[in-house]
Amino acid sequence: MPSSGSFLRQLSGKEGCQSTSKRWGRNNRFNGSGGESCVGGYEASLKQMEGLNMHENGGLVMRKRVMVVVDQSSHSKHAMMWALTHVTNKGDMLTLLHIVPPPHRGSERPSESSSCSPYLASSLGSLCKACKPEVEVEALVIQGPKLGTVMSQVTKLEVSVLVLGQKKPSPLINCLCGSSSTEKFVEQCINNVECLTIGVRKQSQGIGGYLISTRWQKNFWLLA
Repeated sequence: MPSSGSFLRQLSGKEGCQSTSKRWGRNNRFNGSGGESCVGGYEASLKQMEGLNMHENGGLVMRKRVMVVVDQSSHSKHAMMWALTHVTNKGDMLTLLHIVPPPHRGSERPSESSSCSPYLASSLGSLCKACKPEVEVEALVIQGPKLGTVMSQVTKLEVSVLVLGQKKPSPLINCLCGSSSTEKFVEQCINNVECLTIGVRKQSQGIGGYLISTRWQKNFWLLA
């Protein structure tokens, strides 16, 4: 692990995409901004997440890396806070991955989302560190294809748990156009990424809790 204190670093250009990274250490000071087997498989997954911190090997507690794909949407922020409060434990690393789409061919001007990405990732990272100082936080901004970037970073960073935000599907849009791009992306990650992958959707205020989706269970209601 690096020394405490936040710092910026450029990732290797060999990956063929632009990226920046910021990390908050435990001693950092900063200004925060504002069944059988389906159910059984899900419960086993939760135990797996907890066990990564409880297992000891030669006297050292194993720590895990949790990654959340973030953007400007409210459902990604809900997933981020769920991962922070339900998955991470003391000493774990929470990686916030913000993916910027590649520029359109023939366009040299950066998109609006690209220009504000470092600020978004930094502000979300500061928020997480302020809410749970005992967790290490790292924010990555990478330009590239969404699914390919997630899969490569999960492998490169040896991610233990990937958390993705899901929004409430629109019956009208689903009827006319089929599943939304967000739903398709989450499903692709759940089925293809080589780590425990969890889709999280916050329920309405009248119902409460979260709907959780994994390879073993779809829309499992977690009242927490």
